Amino acid sequence: MMVSPEPSGNCWQPTPLADLAESAHALPSLDVFDENGDGKYTTLEVETRYLRGPRAYEASGIPFHADNQTVIKERFYLDKADRNTLYDEITVIDHALTRPYTKVQKAVRKPDPRPVWLLEACPEDNIWVKIGDEAYVVNVTNGKLMPAYKDQPPPDLSYFGQSRK
Repeated sequence: MMVSPEPSGNCWQPTPLADLAESAHALPSLDVFDENGDGKYTTLEVETRYLRGPRAYEASGIPFHADNQTVIKERFYLDKADRNTLYDEITVIDHALTRPYTKVQKAVRKPDPRPVWLLEACPEDNIWVKIGDEAYVVNVTNGKLMPAYKDQPPPDLSYFGQSRK
């Protein structure tokens, strides 16, 4: 790839998106820090760039800017008072936003020796759409919404006027 470290320790060099378009869905950079000076890493920082679009912020479908210059910075750290609590501070920098958007997610480790880990992932080829309490399928050939099972009720369209045919 066309990324090389800078003297500051930052691994980002301006790289044309065309150079990465064929090779990566995203390019992360990782850093670990010992904030206490005790020789143990306490914080993991991840910066992700070159996300290939189109992408959405979350399940609502709000899109990233079409220029694909989104930067996502994450900072993972354990709670100092409770080592079973992990925080993920996420900052999104995108031209579709008026300013960077930051949120903090909290995960609590259960003392169960065999915990069940649930993962929510939304791959780029996802054809499922959740509307209200129902999940529907997007037809890949024509992009139209279809029922996911027989006799599924259609979504509420009360906020949409009659379509012009």
